[in-house]
Amino acid sequence: MVSSPLPLFKALADDTRLQLVLLIMAEGEVCVCEMTHALNLSQPKISRHLALLRQSGLLADRREGQWVYYRLSPALDAGAQAILQHTHHYYHSQVTVALERLQQMGNRPERQRLCC
Repeated sequence: MVSSPLPLFKALADDTRLQLVLLIMAEGEVCVCEMTHALNLSQPKISRHLALLRQSGLLADRREGQWVYYRLSPALDAGAQAILQHTHHYYHSQVTVALERLQQMGNRPERQRLCC
């Protein structure tokens, strides 16, 4: 849960973190290896940003075997949800290329075979 807007805005102020959140919102749930492929960034960089997003209360994760999947935290309050929905609506184009890269990978489990 985000109790104050400050951590939310700090978390979204970085371009990589904003793209990660928008990508997750577009897909619902995304694996770390899918994010590295979609954004063309290293796994350590993606993981560092995901850790900050988790600490800020924006994301939740789940492990499935060797893969870790991220989604928006179900504990987000209504204010944070509204901000994220508006951000996604107006800035969805920020992840168009990333979404195209994901589509080129196919669907799961094909994606997992390609990147993990």
